[in-house]
Amino acid sequence: MTGDYEGPKLDEILRLTKENNRMLHKMRRNVFLGGLFKLLLWAAFIIVPLWLYMQYLAPVMQSMLDTVNQIQGTGTSAQAQFGDLNESLQKLRAQFPQYFQGQ
Repeated sequence: MTGDYEGPKLDEILRLTKENNRMLHKMRRNVFLGGLFKLLLWAAFIIVPLWLYMQYLAPVMQSMLDTVNQIQGTGTSAQAQFGDLNESLQKLRAQFPQYFQGQ
């Protein structure tokens, strides 16, 4: 083999080298864009549920918790009123023991 390259062979090597270079650039670009797409997809999977919770579910949950607290407050108030009623009945029994002997 001699050190001289023929023109057509050299042109073919140059063409193949350029084609290979273009393919490698496309592959690197596709890998980069694929990684970027995966990153955006994972970010969407994490951010979208949080956003939906903050926009739609959190106000409903807050309203429900307020309602539960209101119901508990009403229950406490009712217990206090029944306690006062019980004390009033005890005072009534103490004042009129002749009417409450059978009980």
